[in-house]
Amino acid sequence: MAPHNQQIGTAKRKRPAETPAAGKQDTSKKPADTTNKKAKTSRDDKTASVKKLFSNALPVGPLTVSKLKGPGKEEAVFPRGGGSVLTPLEFKEVTNQAVKDVLFETGASMSGERNAEGNMDMDGEGKKPKHKKRKTEHAKKDQKKGDTEKEDTGPKVEGLSFKRIVPGTIILGCISKVNSTDITVSLPNNLIGYVPITSISEQLTKRIESLLEDGENDNEADEEGENDKADQDLTNLDNYFRVGQYIRACVISTGKDIPEKSGKNGTSSAEYTKHKKRIELSLHPSLANAGVTVKELVAGCAIQASVTSVEDHGCIVDLGLEDKTITGFISSKELGNQLTLRDVQEGQVILCTITGMASNGKVVKLSGEIDKPIGAKKGKGDTWKGGLWLAEAPTIDTFTPGTGVEVLVTDVKNGGIRGKIMGMLDIVIDYFHCHGWSENALEERIKIGSKIQARVLFTNPNSNPKKLNLSILPHALSLSSPLGKPKEDPTTALPIATILDKAKVTKVDPKLGLFIDVGIAGMPGFVHISRIADKKIDDLPESTGSYKVGSVHRARIIGYNAIDGLFICSMEQKILDQKYLRVEDVKVGEVVKGTIQKLLPSGSLIIELSDGITAIVDENHLSDVKLKSPEKKFREGLAVSGRILMNDPAKKQLRMTIKKTLVNSDAPIITSYENAAPGMVTPGTLVKVLTSGAVVKFYSDVTAFLPVGEMSEACIQDPREHFRVGQSVIVNVLSVDVENERIQVSCKDPKAFGEAQQKALAGIQIGQIISGIVTGKSAMDLVLTLQDVGADGLKGTLLFTHLVDGSKQKAVQAFKNIRVGQTLKDILVLGKLEAKRLIMLSLKPSLVSAAKEGKLVKGVEDVKEGDVLSGYVSNITLHNALVTFPGGGSGAVSRSCMPLERVSSLDYGLVRNESITATVCRIDHSNGRFYLTLNKYEGPQKVEKSQKGGNVKILEERAKAITINNPVDDTLRSMADIAPGKITKAKILSIKETQLNMQVAENIQGRIDITQVFDSWSDINNKKNPLQQFRKDQILDVKITGIHDARNHRFLAITHKQTNTRTLFELSARKECLKKDSEILTLDKIEVGSSWVAFVNNHGEDCVWVNLSPSVRGRIKILELSDDAGPLKDLDKNFPIGCAVKCHVTHVDIAKNKLDLSARTTNVDKAITYDSLEKGQVLPARVTKVTEKQVMVQLSEHVSGPIGLTDLADNYSLAQPSKYTKNEILRVCVVDVDKVNKRVALSTRPSRVLSSISKVEDPEILTLASVTLGDVRRGFIKHISDKGVFVHLGGVVTAYVKVSDISDFFVKEWKTAVKVNQLVRGKITHVEQAVGQVQMSLKPSVVDGKAQPQIQWNELLVGQVVKATIRSTAEYGVFVVVDGSANVSGLCHKSEISDKKVENVRKLYSPGDAVKAKVLSIDLEKRKISFGLKASYFEGEGEDEDEDEDEKMADSEDEESDGGVNLATAIDFNSDEEVEEQSEDGDAEMSDAPPLTTTSSGPALSTSGFDWAGSILEAAPTIKGEDVDSDSDTFPADRRMKKKSMAAKIKQDMTGDLDTRSPESVSDFERLLMGNPQNGELWVRYMAFQLQLSEVEKSREIAERALKTISSVLKEGLEEKKIIWAAMLNTELEYGTDESLEEVFKRACVYNDSLDMHERLCNIYIQAGKHEKADSLYQAALKKHGSTTLSLWTTYATYLFSPPISSPDRARAILPRALQILPKTPESTHRNLISKFAQLEFTRGDPERGRTIFENLTSTYKGKSDLLIVWVDMEMKLAKGNGEVSGVRGLLERKLGVSKGGEKGKTKVKPKVAKVLFKKWLEWEEKNGDKVGVKKVQSLAAEWAEEAKKEKVDKDRMKMIIGDDK
Repeated sequence: MAPHNQQIGTAKRKRPAETPAAGKQDTSKKPADTTNKKAKTSRDDKTASVKKLFSNALPVGPLTVSKLKGPGKEEAVFPRGGGSVLTPLEFKEVTNQAVKDVLFETGASMSGERNAEGNMDMDGEGKKPKHKKRKTEHAKKDQKKGDTEKEDTGPKVEGLSFKRIVPGTIILGCISKVNSTDITVSLPNNLIGYVPITSISEQLTKRIESLLEDGENDNEADEEGENDKADQDLTNLDNYFRVGQYIRACVISTGKDIPEKSGKNGTSSAEYTKHKKRIELSLHPSLANAGVTVKELVAGCAIQASVTSVEDHGCIVDLGLEDKTITGFISSKELGNQLTLRDVQEGQVILCTITGMASNGKVVKLSGEIDKPIGAKKGKGDTWKGGLWLAEAPTIDTFTPGTGVEVLVTDVKNGGIRGKIMGMLDIVIDYFHCHGWSENALEERIKIGSKIQARVLFTNPNSNPKKLNLSILPHALSLSSPLGKPKEDPTTALPIATILDKAKVTKVDPKLGLFIDVGIAGMPGFVHISRIADKKIDDLPESTGSYKVGSVHRARIIGYNAIDGLFICSMEQKILDQKYLRVEDVKVGEVVKGTIQKLLPSGSLIIELSDGITAIVDENHLSDVKLKSPEKKFREGLAVSGRILMNDPAKKQLRMTIKKTLVNSDAPIITSYENAAPGMVTPGTLVKVLTSGAVVKFYSDVTAFLPVGEMSEACIQDPREHFRVGQSVIVNVLSVDVENERIQVSCKDPKAFGEAQQKALAGIQIGQIISGIVTGKSAMDLVLTLQDVGADGLKGTLLFTHLVDGSKQKAVQAFKNIRVGQTLKDILVLGKLEAKRLIMLSLKPSLVSAAKEGKLVKGVEDVKEGDVLSGYVSNITLHNALVTFPGGGSGAVSRSCMPLERVSSLDYGLVRNESITATVCRIDHSNGRFYLTLNKYEGPQKVEKSQKGGNVKILEERAKAITINNPVDDTLRSMADIAPGKITKAKILSIKETQLNMQVAENIQGRIDITQVFDSWSDINNKKNPLQQFRKDQILDVKITGIHDARNHRFLAITHKQTNTRTLFELSARKECLKKDSEILTLDKIEVGSSWVAFVNNHGEDCVWVNLSPSVRGRIKILELSDDAGPLKDLDKNFPIGCAVKCHVTHVDIAKNKLDLSARTTNVDKAITYDSLEKGQVLPARVTKVTEKQVMVQLSEHVSGPIGLTDLADNYSLAQPSKYTKNEILRVCVVDVDKVNKRVALSTRPSRVLSSISKVEDPEILTLASVTLGDVRRGFIKHISDKGVFVHLGGVVTAYVKVSDISDFFVKEWKTAVKVNQLVRGKITHVEQAVGQVQMSLKPSVVDGKAQPQIQWNELLVGQVVKATIRSTAEYGVFVVVDGSANVSGLCHKSEISDKKVENVRKLYSPGDAVKAKVLSIDLEKRKISFGLKASYFEGEGEDEDEDEDEKMADSEDEESDGGVNLATAIDFNSDEEVEEQSEDGDAEMSDAPPLTTTSSGPALSTSGFDWAGSILEAAPTIKGEDVDSDSDTFPADRRMKKKSMAAKIKQDMTGDLDTRSPESVSDFERLLMGNPQNGELWVRYMAFQLQLSEVEKSREIAERALKTISSVLKEGLEEKKIIWAAMLNTELEYGTDESLEEVFKRACVYNDSLDMHERLCNIYIQAGKHEKADSLYQAALKKHGSTTLSLWTTYATYLFSPPISSPDRARAILPRALQILPKTPESTHRNLISKFAQLEFTRGDPERGRTIFENLTSTYKGKSDLLIVWVDMEMKLAKGNGEVSGVRGLLERKLGVSKGGEKGKTKVKPKVAKVLFKKWLEWEEKNGDKVGVKKVQSLAAEWAEEAKKEKVDKDRMKMIIGDDK
């Protein structure tokens, strides 16, 4: 772009004095050819002057632009001396032409025509001269003809359009909608743009990113919960913007290309894309203020700012300038009427006007009241109606969109205005923004030469010279609403989709369309010409036709543009007939009609309601009953009726239901919590069913809770058995909480509880005695229908614990005896909740009796002190129990008013609802409370207050009145004898770890804390268990020192509270305390450094809590417990609770009640700090954190450090941080200390922390001095970069390993072979002591000392055969690198790979493959080598190549006999001739031939010697035994050469055969599959190999290849394919989605046995732990195959019996279901099924159930002896497991008829069966029994056989007798 387009005139120097100020142009002047000669001469001179400036490429200086003249001011007719006679317009033309002449050297005349954009014609070079000449002649001809019409040389008047918008265009817009994630902005000329939430401001984006990061942090979840509301406000764009707000936006995108869903003509869809139009904008000040620099910051310029900080008196804003030191400030008074400082948010964007500059030149003063007049100061600007208008402009970039400017009108035509700003910059105002639809003609309202006020709308980045588009609409000038009211939205007065029946045409534009009257003054409607009718209209006559001015039509509002101030309308009949235009037009709850557009795989439907408006129907809303196959009922194009459930305009989403229950319901609907009211009856849908109830959803996501008690009139125990998700229910609203958004509903009939019931319920009184009939019985309560209460239908609840006064066992027994329908009398009403219609009842005799006697307690007015009342325990807390009485009143029993035996019991030995009798001991009338006691009532307690009204004292009379029962000390008579300091005797009741429980008397107890037992350390005999020396019932002398507070285990002074017989006294048995008066130790008496004997009270995470006295507790850090780390590893063993510890005080804080102690004996006065640490010091340390690279430990409270991998062990192989756990105690050695930076290096190497002399595998390296050249060291990889790896050797020494030094072989993806913290071994190759650098090599050849010199380029010869590695592959060949070379590599062309044509190189080779290559050509200058891989190149090369190696092998045969293996004799050959039996070419091919043996998977393939030409197929018959000439002379006669050749071949076969190692590359797998393509297992291994490389798609492709390759002709092929299908299912389960898995499964069922695939997928689910899916799939399989497959039922039952399901009840429920589904014929089907379930009971369930099933089976099928045999086998297996032999023996004795109780001779089974059973029995006794059992079986068998023979003889005789009679 030319320089004059960037700045006005001369941009960096002052305007010449002769240049006139911009003023009104004299419109009466004639055209330029009539100008006087002097003007022409001046113009030519000026052209030459400007041309000279531009040709010298001098920078253009700024103009001192003249000030605008206010109204009433006139411009001087004659400028002051020295001024130019050129007008600004003429000066601009001269400037433009000069630029053209300099830049393009066209030599064109100044009279050339302008193009359509108003630019000079710059196409002269591309056109023929005669065209230019013709134009010039034509122009002259027109002038000669006297054509007075001025040539159209101004810029083209056109508005904004989508085609003209380009990224970088800056536009003034008005916010029309604020969404959740973006903002919709109205743009000029009915365009709409969108601003994403991330394109608003940098500050807002950072706040959102910070919020997302904080949301991922789970460590501070509690604190985050308090800020949820603040976080929601942060992301709510309504807090940043308002509808109607004007902003400036920069276009960043106009759409995107998206691929179409289907291709054309069968081609791939990826070849076709569709451009989706969408204008994306950005509000970032850096983009919206593009081009604005410091010099453009003048008063009146509009600028966009984002708030960076909100201060007390205003806000600091970011202007997005390149100079970041320039900021803006908006005063709180300048924010505008619609914005206050309290509402301003950080990151908010505001369009402002510059009002001035601060004195320092770094702060720009701004005003947010861009639409309000601002008092202008002299020289700063002029005030107009509507705001501060720009008065001066250093450059053209000052005229930013939103800026108000003064325009000099130069032309009014074609429905638009052209003009100049300050006489320099072209502007246009299009038809819509100059009020073109006004009744008055534009030429009448706007005069050429007049000055008008306008506001910049947008820039034209591609225009040359630059021009701007402006607007003079009133609302654009004032930046307000077209209605004139800031907060009033025109769409509220006239909503979108409104139909106007009588819309009058007010203006007709033949090419644009119609303007109509919509009924709002000043805001017309616009109907584009394409929207007037359904058919196309080309032209609109203004005064004739159907659409002439004044005609009336029907129209519909389809949109509104706030910038244009127009309603967008349509008169098309299809739009008028369309029911809905937008999603917002569809009302929630409305019944709609639509057609099914699509059925989704999830079962949901997409319904089209109108053009472009669709709704989703969830699967649960398809029908009132659950559909098994929705696709059969619903098809695309079917018309349906439904009701809208939810409308989300922000997401443009509708949800509806087509359930008849909801669609046809006339009941009122609930669309919000506000319109729900108690008593409302409405339908809803269950979305969740719980054990406690269900969640019901209505419309607009309003939910309610349905309690289980309100689900039915009958008693429901488990709602899930009666209700399902998706079920529609009719509910009535019970209660509504709008504030908390909670609704409670009921399914009970509201009419069943009418006015009579309500009146009766209100009449029932608490304490009333009634009767009722048991109508329901659950696990815990009874439901009774009450009788004689005034109405039927009232129900009450009676808990089983309210049946009796006794224990819970009695209540359970009484509950069992009650049956449904039984009438109960004398029932007490305990309470009622009228809102829930709930009545609580009781049958407790004590309560019923009290109610009959009239002892109803409702409050304090019904009781008096001393009353004995019967009630029940209603609640139990930590400090008291609440007792409720008949009548509803309640009293509290405090802890001090309970018997002593109850105080120490759990919950005071009480249970809820337990009957209890208590006495009223105190009444608090002021608070309406009364208190109870369970002890013997001693009368009212009299208390008196001291004169100061302070403490309550115990009266001596009361103390004397309390007697002591059987005291240990006979001198004690009453409580008055127990006083502080009293020395008495007490008996040990029990011994605990930290105290002795003592008995002073039968009704007085105390305790001796362990700290009050011993006087000194020497008195403690057993330090770990000090109280072990005492015994129970031992009597000790004790002193009473205080009272023990059992609630918080605190020591209290004896005067702390009133004492009685329930008080627990603190005692002391210390001899020193008994001899003299001594006070109990307190914290204020302890000094730092003092020594004490402490006793362990508790173990903390990092410390041990100890007691010094009953009232002093301190802590000892674990590391301070001992100088040695050994005892610290097991605190429970070495420092148990009660253990005595000798310690000293390190810190005391009386204010915070903290005491720190230490038990260390060394450096007692010296705490462990960085300054006190010394090298070599061994200390205990506590593990605080464990990572993969180090272990963090703590030495003291202020000292901690890491232990690196090299410092964990002397053998790096044992350096495993994972074996350490948090809080573990270690012994560490200080290696180094940096006291300045407070760092410490630690080590746990045994060589440092122990005195052992164990072998150090990896010597310690601390500095570079420990490393010498040639050392072999081990270390851990510290970092991996693109150039190599860094290995940490120890201390501060890190070695660098180059990529070339990592491996001896070429590795393509070398980074995958190493990982951080990996242990490696390398050799030091370079040490630079001066710079502290170390290099090492990890190559095994270097480390093991077998390094060979690298092959160089000049060492290779043409024809040489080398070993190489494939580096990369291409379509034209492969690149190979010579092994052991200095990166010598070259190309093997595709034609040199094989003797046969190669189609796909990548199928043969992949990077990393080892090959043998022959050098074909070498170009040393270009460093290029060509290789060949053809097999023919290596004929005869095999033996010569390895001759030296073979000789070494042959020569070392004797040496290998001691320990080596001779490969020459490792394989057994039948004869020497067998080796020689080869073809004539066998000697040459032997090195590349496959081994002689073959496997089932096909011929073995050699990695290094595979014949790519396919000769292996030709050689196969010969190998298998074809006759060959054994006398061939191709083999050398020398026997040794035969052996060497054989050894070489054996060595190659052993190392290269893929059958002896796993395939390691794609090539390996491809070669194997070429030989054995029918092997399914090999295909699966290939798939798994790709998955390990994260190549999921390739794995899927391999599976598809396998299915196509494996033949299905044979049965074996089908089985191999099943393996592939199973692998595909596993792949989709692990790497795919549920949809992809479902698709593969359906395909598998089509091509294979469906049942088999179901079972395979079930097993896959089970192995993956997805038991829910396995369960559902089993059930689906049963529905499909259950009627024909018995094994499926037993398999499913086995699965349910087995863990982790372990659901025997579900498994047993399958049996009756299976018996119903499976056919009854043949008979064996049901019999076998029942037998299988019986066996499952034995193996996985309840053996007793199994016995019962077998008993019934054998009784039913008496002739089926196999059932009995199976039963016996199961019993024997069970006995083998649990050792119970009686079951086996009892069964056999009973079934064989040999039991003791049975009659011998009565055989139960046939002889053949008996023989089998006796044989089994005998074998079982021999294995599991004893000799006695064996003999018994033998004898029983003999007896049975004898009896059987007798029976047979008797039967034969009977037959003979019967026969004789006949």
